[in-house]
Amino acid sequence: MAALPCRAHIRLQANVVQQAGSVLPEIPASPPNPSLARGRRERSESLRDFYVKAVKTPSSLSLLTEALRRLPGIGPKSAQRMAYHLLQHDRDGAAMLGRALFQAVENIHHCSLCNTFTEYPVCEMCLDEERDKALLCVVETPADQLMIEQTLTFKGRYFVLMGRLSPLDGIGPKDIHLEKLINRATDGNVSEVVLATNFTNEGEATAHYISEMLKARGLKVSRLARGVPVGGELEYVDAGTIARAMLDRRAT
Repeated sequence: MAALPCRAHIRLQANVVQQAGSVLPEIPASPPNPSLARGRRERSESLRDFYVKAVKTPSSLSLLTEALRRLPGIGPKSAQRMAYHLLQHDRDGAAMLGRALFQAVENIHHCSLCNTFTEYPVCEMCLDEERDKALLCVVETPADQLMIEQTLTFKGRYFVLMGRLSPLDGIGPKDIHLEKLINRATDGNVSEVVLATNFTNEGEATAHYISEMLKARGLKVSRLARGVPVGGELEYVDAGTIARAMLDRRAT
């Protein structure tokens, strides 16, 4: 059985190992290879570009998606789904949509009298001699004009502002064709102007501005009545609507 080393012998061996390590020459680190690092970087970039190009959306599809995003209420995802649907399931519909849009942009412009959309210099309503020339209804959009026409209660003529005053959005009097409205209202035929702008803050401000402007020129100005809707129950109508209906009450 071998004898165990004493403590003095162990300390002596440790000192020898330490001294031997201190005199060993240091191995210098290899200098960096610029060409090797550059080659690795270039390979990484080329691989990344390959994958990007592989999944990149075609430019025509991107243009179609961006065009569909211009529609109100359509976000990026909805526009992308619509674009893929047209190209995958309904190419004939996509072609028809393109032709219809091109034809509409080329042919439709504003009526020279009422400012609505038409394909002719003067729209059919302005040319209709059976309509009352003394009544002029002012609306914000052609859609509002169509809704009033569907009621079959107004037989006068129209002026379409194509917008409403909105200082926060940078929309002023010149942007809603007020000068053209004044010329139409003061042509000698109009005796009453009916303001049919929407009952929003912007619509109310627009109606007030036009009313003051036309009254200063001696024209009679009226506003659409507001109140409880047909078939509505007072219990479920908001207080503001009831208050306005009370102020605008009329004899029966």
